[in-house]
Amino acid sequence: MGELLVWYDGGCPLCCREIALMRRLDGRGAIRFIDVAEADAACPIDQAALLARFHAMEDGHMVSGAAAFAAMWRAIPRLRPLGLLARNETVLVILERLYLLFLRVRPRLQGIARRLDDTSTNSPSRRSL
Repeated sequence: MGELLVWYDGGCPLCCREIALMRRLDGRGAIRFIDVAEADAACPIDQAALLARFHAMEDGHMVSGAAAFAAMWRAIPRLRPLGLLARNETVLVILERLYLLFLRVRPRLQGIARRLDDTSTNSPSRRSL
């Protein structure tokens, strides 16, 4: 299996947290993370589409949504069993429905995450760093 490409929204606090965790778990460096918000990001499809849904390129095939998460999980040994389970069509359909529900609440969750980031950045202990 070759390198997995994953596009993410670097302007989204939820995405940044998720990708930070995936980077820590990806000890082999099997995934190349590409911040779509960067001006020089190589975007194989429309940037707006990349920002609207999670995308990955696995073995030359572009996947999005739950399938992209499953591809990322398969590249990380600890998460590989989940990714393999998602190859089952029924499991993938369920995961995609959950992903679509997440997308509906994502803006509210982003607002909460931004407020939390602002609070921790402005706390007295953080300002003294």
